[in-house]
Amino acid sequence: MRTALFLLSGFLFLAASLIVGKLFSTNYPAATTVATAVFVAAWLLIAGANMWIGVARAGYSVADELPILALIFGVPAAAAILARWRFL
Repeated sequence: MRTALFLLSGFLFLAASLIVGKLFSTNYPAATTVATAVFVAAWLLIAGANMWIGVARAGYSVADELPILALIFGVPAAAAILARWRFL
C-alpha cells in the first residue's frame, strides 16, 4: 500500500511540476526542460529518503529495498522524460 501511495504522489508531483513548467514556458522557453530535470532530481532524493527509512527504521535490508526504490523512482521519472519528449 505504501508503494502505491508513493507512486501516486510521484505522479501528482510530476503533474504539478509540468504544469508549473508549462506556465513559465511563455517567458522562459526552456522551462519545461528545467521543470522535468528538477522533478527527476527531487524525486530521486525523495525515493532515496524512503529507502533510507525502510532500511534504518523498518529493518529491511538494502537488497530488499533496492527493487522498491527502482519502482518508486523509475516509473514516475520515466513518465516525466516520456512526457517531456513526446508532448512538451
